[in-house]
Amino acid sequence: MLNASPIADELASILRSRRHPALGVFLPVGLTSSRAERQTLDALSRQGTDVIEVGIPVADPVLDGPVITAAYRRGLDRGTTLPDVLRTVEYAASKGPVVVMAYWETAARHGPARLTRELKAAGATGVMIADLPAAQANTWHRAVADSALSAPRLVPRDTPQEQLLPLCTAASGWLYAPASHARTGYQGPLDVRVLAEFTHRLRSASPLPVVSGVGISTPELAQRIAPLVDGVVIGTPVVRALASGNRHEAEMLVADFAAALRPATEGTADG
Repeated sequence: MLNASPIADELASILRSRRHPALGVFLPVGLTSSRAERQTLDALSRQGTDVIEVGIPVADPVLDGPVITAAYRRGLDRGTTLPDVLRTVEYAASKGPVVVMAYWETAARHGPARLTRELKAAGATGVMIADLPAAQANTWHRAVADSALSAPRLVPRDTPQEQLLPLCTAASGWLYAPASHARTGYQGPLDVRVLAEFTHRLRSASPLPVVSGVGISTPELAQRIAPLVDGVVIGTPVVRALASGNRHEAEMLVADFAAALRPATEGTADG
């Protein structure tokens, strides 16, 4: 069993210390020019983003829907490379905690040790491999621990109970509980009761904070899910706005989601 590093404990502490669930906002590298990307990061930070999730483009993001898939392809068409990702992480880290979202293809291509070491040097707080193969889990978690990063883990809702504890034990930073079985960008109804049961299972297996995303498509849904989790991640609504060139719409979306996660009394009790 790997021990969580101090930086991993810091990531978990960020979520635990908040009076309301944290808001994570996903931004794929290469969607826009580097200058526009920095302006976007500035704007999203101003509107209430607590954790910035930086996505590394890949050709076949098997867990993502059409909006994020298209954004990744756009990044690849722009010639996005690991140095570009590192520059984005470095700038984003000046705004707040950064968790890098990646697929195993990227870790395998660059090598887990090199990838985690360079992301750490750029200022990342953690790295989550969305499709981490079970056969590579030990190698990955060792590399992350050696680099003093956290390793948030996506936990499929259908994970058998006997596999839940070892999977959660290897993770650090947070556990990611998808709100839907669908790919990212799902806009249909969510079974909040089933999600509540799953988050309870996760909390029984691990003291780590629980974060949810995938299908939390509106501020109203975020507000319904807020009592169940320590953080909510949004991606597709913001990426869709940015891909159409509407940064103002993306800003307003983030502001609305941030407001939905705050208790109604926050900001009024002392006034």
